[in-house]
Amino acid sequence: MPSMTLDPDRLCVHQVTLMKQCDFAQSLDAFVRNGIFKTAVWREKLDAIGTQEGSRLLKDSGVDAVSLCAGGFLTSRDPANFQSSLDDNRRWIEQAAAIGAASLVVITGGLDEGDRDLAGARKRALEGFSQLIPEARAAGIRLALEPLHPMVCGFRSVLSSLREANDWLDQLESDSAMAREVLGIALDSYALWWEADLEAQIERAGQRIINFHVSDWLPDTCDLRLDRGMPGDGGIDNLRIRQWIEAQGYNGPVEVEIFSERNWWLRDPNEVLKVIKERCATAI
Repeated sequence: MPSMTLDPDRLCVHQVTLMKQCDFAQSLDAFVRNGIFKTAVWREKLDAIGTQEGSRLLKDSGVDAVSLCAGGFLTSRDPANFQSSLDDNRRWIEQAAAIGAASLVVITGGLDEGDRDLAGARKRALEGFSQLIPEARAAGIRLALEPLHPMVCGFRSVLSSLREANDWLDQLESDSAMAREVLGIALDSYALWWEADLEAQIERAGQRIINFHVSDWLPDTCDLRLDRGMPGDGGIDNLRIRQWIEAQGYNGPVEVEIFSERNWWLRDPNEVLKVIKERCATAI
């Protein structure tokens, strides 16, 4: 039986959790002050200082980059835009490798303005991910497909459930011998906690799950994307979900990822990180 208490060494805090308070370097300083040595790198923060400087700061701080977020955005029906997105992803794969990350977390993207062809958007995303497999394999980077909540299907992700993610990987693995070693799943409890057969789909996913993100769903949420709760403050049983994942052999980082424009982004970074560490014993 997986442990009830999270090993503190597995705790990872996404840079986006300190989005408004800290730039790239300041976030690393805050993590180190609070004994946290794993993070997921937010691409915009990395771009603000440059990949080389970001890599140096990570190395000097002793904080490991678990992943780079977010890539993907491969649903445009405009051929030039689609190709441009592929080129962006190739660059992001190189960035992920340069900072020592194990994965590039990828979301599909939504629908172009005026587009109602959801099936077509999904087909393009599948094709885009298949085209990135050789570059990711050569760079030693895994692509972690992250399904998002159905309410962002139109503008953020046409992949909305773990069941769909499993179906996609079944198809991609049947088409490419390299897919199994390159592609995986980023399971975000905030996006998937509602799924009726979540436990069964986690069992089906097995070791495809390579990233695990946690936060909480506030029952009176004011904003679907930017009002996430601290684990333990809402309706998600993150501990149970972690146990389901660990029963499939997952023993990697547990990543706290909180988009919180009205609450946690307004607080002192040390307070935010102190609460996160406290919740490791009770809610994660």
